[in-house]
Amino acid sequence: MISGNKGEWSEIYALFKLLGDEKLFVGDADLNIVEEIFYPIIKIIRNESGGTFEYELSRDLVIISGGKEKLRIPVLTFKKQATKLLAEIKGASGAFSIPEVEAFMLSINCKSLKAKSTSKTDIRIVIHDKRISQIAELGFSIKSQLGGDATLLNAGKTTNFIYKIENFYPTLFELNQINNTNTTSKIKDRIKKIVQIGGNLRFLDLEKGIFKNNLVLIDSLLPNILAEILKSFFTSGLSTIKDLSDNLKINNPLNYDNRFEHTFYEYKIKRFLTDIALGMTPSKVWAGVYDATGGFLVVKESGEILCYHIYNRNQFEDYLYFNTKLETASSSRHDFGIIYEENGQFFFKLNLQIRFKK
Repeated sequence: MISGNKGEWSEIYALFKLLGDEKLFVGDADLNIVEEIFYPIIKIIRNESGGTFEYELSRDLVIISGGKEKLRIPVLTFKKQATKLLAEIKGASGAFSIPEVEAFMLSINCKSLKAKSTSKTDIRIVIHDKRISQIAELGFSIKSQLGGDATLLNAGKTTNFIYKIENFYPTLFELNQINNTNTTSKIKDRIKKIVQIGGNLRFLDLEKGIFKNNLVLIDSLLPNILAEILKSFFTSGLSTIKDLSDNLKINNPLNYDNRFEHTFYEYKIKRFLTDIALGMTPSKVWAGVYDATGGFLVVKESGEILCYHIYNRNQFEDYLYFNTKLETASSSRHDFGIIYEENGQFFFKLNLQIRFKK
């Protein structure tokens, strides 16, 4: 029996819905359809454990090849299955099975919720781009609003930033009191106490060199910019990327020349978000090659699917910039948020995790 959570079932929903719609609709930064831009779908390609299967649209039929024989299923069937599946996903919680939908999946050579992939690509779609009169095969990452907030950058020890605590001379009692603070906002409260006794967090380095160098490849000052964003997140009430970026612009901690209103922070942060979205990961050396060559597909709560295409780079960057936020990950699992001492100096780690907001 096939079982999965809302996010995992959303990948199957996207397959059914796109074949039923027969086109990709483009979204704007506010998750609204851009009526004048859409891409007719020629076929969808899905990698399964049993091989590669193609779902080709031909008039009112979906022709499925890759198995022992070609199947011909009416487009209307996919529309109905998508509607049924959406209702089931909305009404479920945790991990769940849908026997009726599973039976249809198996009949069309779809044997798992998540297509087999080693990259950030969840679905491959062949589209017709009318503007340049070309056919292109593009890989998309699927982000669903039907379940919990999707992650853009997963937390790990790889995403820890190290800060030196300057002007900090705590007693043993104060040190233990800070490290033992266990409130619901314990990291913020620990930093607050550090500041109260004169300490100041100054960015020193990243815990892992690969992620640091990936960031430097994008922009030499990106580690410092993200370190300032992290510190702002943990010392203020701000959490969205947009608000944190605006705060950087006002305070200008990197002392950029603002006389001519250049959007230094916004531009560099958008570059970072785009590279994270399309291929860069903290644990692997980044060479600038995108995995998700198409962009993102967003499954909205309404069931609409919006395409954010790197052909429309400005819209794609705006979507990421206006729809992401920082979140506090598990400090015990990822080993951050505790004052530690080395060679008579005190240090503190903060962790970077980025999610999509609804």
